[in-house]
Amino acid sequence: MSATRVCALDELVQDEARRVEIDGVAIAVVLDGNGDVHAIGDVCTHGDISLSDGFVEGETLECWAHGSAFSLTTGRPLNLPAYEPVPVYEVVIDSGDVLIDPTVTKATA
Repeated sequence: MSATRVCALDELVQDEARRVEIDGVAIAVVLDGNGDVHAIGDVCTHGDISLSDGFVEGETLECWAHGSAFSLTTGRPLNLPAYEPVPVYEVVIDSGDVLIDPTVTKATA
């Protein structure tokens, strides 16, 4: 599969998550305060809650239900109760469009 356009870059609101779905894969897309766009799995690994309904702080997205914060760059939870990471997807910006391929995840160290 190739990258799919999910929105225009100027449709994203800084420090707010936006939920998109590509071929049944739910993804939270975030424009952070530095102007970087991130794409992580939208489902909290602790409680099956949509992360895009949560809170963006710096380079984290916090689940509104139980407070686990996930790194936007690695997908790792930074606090309990979640202990499993969410996937992180490659983002391509092309001519002002945000493209994501849900079959390609970033390798995180």
